[in-house]
Amino acid sequence: MGIQDSPDEWEVTATATPFVGKKTSVRTDDVVMPDGSVARRDYQVHPGSVAVLALDEEDRVLVIRQYRHPVRHRLWEIPAGLLDVPGENPWHAAERELYEEAHVEAGDWRVLTDVYTTPGGCDEAVRIFLARQLSAVEGERFAASEEESDMVLDRVPLEELTQAVLAGDLHNNCLVVGVLSLVAARVTDGLKRLRPPDAPWPARPFRA
Repeated sequence: MGIQDSPDEWEVTATATPFVGKKTSVRTDDVVMPDGSVARRDYQVHPGSVAVLALDEEDRVLVIRQYRHPVRHRLWEIPAGLLDVPGENPWHAAERELYEEAHVEAGDWRVLTDVYTTPGGCDEAVRIFLARQLSAVEGERFAASEEESDMVLDRVPLEELTQAVLAGDLHNNCLVVGVLSLVAARVTDGLKRLRPPDAPWPARPFRA
């Protein structure tokens, strides 16, 4: 099988939810360690997310510049969003996010990679898709609000994004992972082995 992460679950002797927010919450678990001691672990409970690396015929990636208050930065990102509905098909969610944030649809979809963003302090799982054969969508645009009302949309060559990532100029997790995963897939001829868009996702099981 080669190197592979494996599911596991250590005993929890007590649990509490000291904070519940609009989309996420904080959980406190008392976890039994291998030596028999009990350690308290606080972490954010997250519904999961999807992100889309949308690549056009000129090898440009569709990117969005958005203010992110926790880090006090305007970050260049790829379209992304929460899995708002439990059991929602992540592919359908990704199609929705690409439409709402960029008013674009794609004719070819693949799973690029699956990641846990910060597994030491949050259970968020993200599925990053590769979307190609892009075309503009007809119809009314999504009404943006709050931070999204200030978003900037652009298309940037993949090579330029790669160099900016390696220079430390771009920091958004999904953009960095998506860009470097695509570059790696091309170098290793891995594009042919990318999973279909409805491939199983044990971290966030979904309906077909």
